[in-house]
Amino acid sequence: MSILKKLASDTAYYGLSTIVGRMVYYLLVILHTKVFLPSEQAIVIDFFAIVGILNIIYTYGMETTFFRFASKSEKPKYFYNIALTALIISSLFFSGLIILNAQNIADWRGFPESKISGSSKYVVWISVILATDAIAAIPFARLRLQNKAKKFAFIRVINIFINVGLNIFFLWFCRGIQQGDFLTSLQGIVQVFYSPENAIGYIFLANLIANIVMLALLWEQFKDFKFTFQPETLKQMWIYGYPILIMGLAGTINLMADRLMLKAFLPENFYPNRSSDDVLGIYGNCAKLAIFMNLAVQAFRYAADPFFFSKSEDKKAPLLLAQVMKWFIIVCVFLWLGVSLYLDVFAHIFLKQAIYHEALSVVPVLLLANLLLGIYYNLSFWFKLTDKTHYGTLLTFIGVGITLITNYLLIPKMGYMGCAIGFLLSTLVMCIICYVLGEKHYPVPYQLKSAGFYLISATILIYISYQIKIPSLFWSIPYHTLLFLCYVGIFLVIERKNLGLEKYW
Repeated sequence: MSILKKLASDTAYYGLSTIVGRMVYYLLVILHTKVFLPSEQAIVIDFFAIVGILNIIYTYGMETTFFRFASKSEKPKYFYNIALTALIISSLFFSGLIILNAQNIADWRGFPESKISGSSKYVVWISVILATDAIAAIPFARLRLQNKAKKFAFIRVINIFINVGLNIFFLWFCRGIQQGDFLTSLQGIVQVFYSPENAIGYIFLANLIANIVMLALLWEQFKDFKFTFQPETLKQMWIYGYPILIMGLAGTINLMADRLMLKAFLPENFYPNRSSDDVLGIYGNCAKLAIFMNLAVQAFRYAADPFFFSKSEDKKAPLLLAQVMKWFIIVCVFLWLGVSLYLDVFAHIFLKQAIYHEALSVVPVLLLANLLLGIYYNLSFWFKLTDKTHYGTLLTFIGVGITLITNYLLIPKMGYMGCAIGFLLSTLVMCIICYVLGEKHYPVPYQLKSAGFYLISATILIYISYQIKIPSLFWSIPYHTLLFLCYVGIFLVIERKNLGLEKYW
């Protein structure tokens, strides 16, 4: 259990920078859904969906590759220099191409200057955001390799708070002054750097400024960096990393396909009195409620990568993987259950205009899909530890193929629910195939009965809760709390031995 406690401790620190930090960032949904209509947010949702895909291209698997090579070497700094050199060169090249084609990219996505003033400028800002994110990836990976979780968390949290703070400054403080809500004497000063016509652009600008500060905070990791270009070593790293690039690219497309395909395949007037931009804005903001699960998985991944690679030669590694999987599922099921049962509360807090509540039904489905994606990530360690990453490429392509096909078939018939179901089916199939292949190449004694019980029982409980509609929060909160506590009680009885609670029963 001491090993598991160490993993849990590191996950907690990384969780500070992902879950807690991004939860603070998620508070911006309150601001954005209050200030902007769904159609106005369409450009943000669309552009950041593309950013998610381009982030993978910009880093091309080098982060995981650096872990693999540096953890096995007595000279990890050598691989650090090579990886960072490669990313600096490629990031400048990719961002240069984007800047040169900024207007064409904005037009391609359906946001020409005639529709969204400043759209090409936003594309330029995004190119810089992408470059700074990619260049920072290796210094952050080095901090993880050195087990400097506290410093990692500190810089990440500062980045997020600057981003959030600037959003509030521009979209609440400056906007409020400009509209005459308060401090009207400052209107002349505010007009110098705030333009209401380009209000949506401040979301991109805040991200850009926060990233520049992030690079400055990583200065200690850059001080001993030496520009190192070694073609032979880089070739070896590329051979290991390119399947991860392909896998990551396909995986991100799997995550973002719904936002990129919804506008294209949604029939006109599918939702009465809603344009395609309206629907994208509504769905995109409701889908953000599923970020709770996504962030939990991400925090675990930050800690699990260096942890499991360091245990790759341990004979007890398969048993350790099984134990981690069990408790990962339990924690994530409780998260899924909690958000789903109190979804009306979360909607009331975060989605300030009623129009955004129209797609809330997709949230439990997306939460489950992200939970299964986390399970798949756990299952996938067998091909990372055995250097058979090509299996990951195959599995991810199967997943993205299912997502694209189901989105194409279901969006015209089910709207945004088709997006959620398509993603869920994709992650489910990936988990099943990965488990079957893993049992052949790297057997792990997973506790399937335990996993099945928690997943199925939570599904039933969520289904039951949704059959009884209670519009009043005054009554729905006690009702859902009772259901949640019943589930907690069942968990404590089942796991009393593992939790050291036997003496109480």
